[in-house]
Amino acid sequence: MSNQIIYTEKAPEPIGPYSQAVLAGSTLYISGQIAFEASQNGTLEEETTQVMENIGAILSAAGYSYLDVVKCSIFLKSMDDFAEVNEVYGRYYKNKPPARETVQVACLPKNVNVEISAIAVK
Repeated sequence: MSNQIIYTEKAPEPIGPYSQAVLAGSTLYISGQIAFEASQNGTLEEETTQVMENIGAILSAAGYSYLDVVKCSIFLKSMDDFAEVNEVYGRYYKNKPPARETVQVACLPKNVNVEISAIAVK
């Protein structure tokens, strides 16, 4: 089995030595997505929406959809943001939401408020 690197211009360029996503067999591993511009110039809702749209763009580039996501990890700068991030996240997973954890971390890249990674399987 060979791994395929997934890339789309519709999601941010990686800021380090990693890929936006890697397809290994039928499993798609999406790196943590952030929304640097939205975190600097907008609301937490806009930032979270952009993160979810980045994930959607990567899913689409690989021929997957939100329905194929089986696991997400959410990293928050502050657990006080849990309810608002959860509300936005829930818009993308109304039926059969994936497994997930949400944790507060000391710091996130580019000082954003939220980062989300995902695993999808067909």
